[in-house]
Amino acid sequence: MEILSSRFMLHPRDFDRSLSFYRDVLGLHPMREFGQGDSRGVVFFLGGGYLELTDREAEPPAPSTELWLQVRDVRRAEQELRAAGVSVVESAVQKPWGLIELRVTDPDGLVLILVEVPPDHPLRLDQRSI
Repeated sequence: MEILSSRFMLHPRDFDRSLSFYRDVLGLHPMREFGQGDSRGVVFFLGGGYLELTDREAEPPAPSTELWLQVRDVRRAEQELRAAGVSVVESAVQKPWGLIELRVTDPDGLVLILVEVPPDHPLRLDQRSI
């Protein structure tokens, strides 16, 4: 099987609140908007994939689901998110595997892991060869 593209789909409980969070607070850029009312959706560009907000869901996301987002400066991101009133689950800290990670939640409680890859980390070195 050859995977040509990927998309992470969220079905928020309050579409407008989540749209505002991902667009205005995180600063994601809408790539496509479609539909109307409860059939409305927005697709955001996430670097190597896409995030789609669509429809409305009555249940919160499963605690076993998290969204990993790489950023340039995770400590600066933490300052900006705290200033915007975003709930921080775990402050930015370097993990034993070498990544600097910050955990926050979206309006529905989905954990977002914001990650900075240090210059000497294997993930950064692997990206240089691409």
